[in-house]
Amino acid sequence: QVQLVESGGGLVQAGGSLRLSCAASGSIFSINAMGWYRQAPGKQRELVASITSGGITNYADSVKGRFTISSANTKNTVYLQMNSLKPENTAVYYCKAAPGYWGKGTLVTVSS
Repeated sequence: QVQLVESGGGLVQAGGSLRLSCAASGSIFSINAMGWYRQAPGKQRELVASITSGGITNYADSVKGRFTISSANTKNTVYLQMNSLKPENTAVYYCKAAPGYWGKGTLVTVSS
């Protein structure tokens, strides 16, 4: 089993930045990729960014150039640096560790 704990969410004005962190514990040797997803009110959960154990990253088109995903060398922490935030980025952000572990989420609210 893998446990994931997100942190770093909060309220920020449009144009501001936030850095989310996700700490993994437990059977982290089984993790082969980690990612950030988000779910806005009334919408489906969507992929924001992901990173494989080999460091290959993938981003949703809407966040390319503004968000950066990275991971610690020990593979037990993944970060999401979010810059130039927009009100439409408001959502609960979830950390996921493949093959199928989820955190409880952290709320990001971007005010206009």
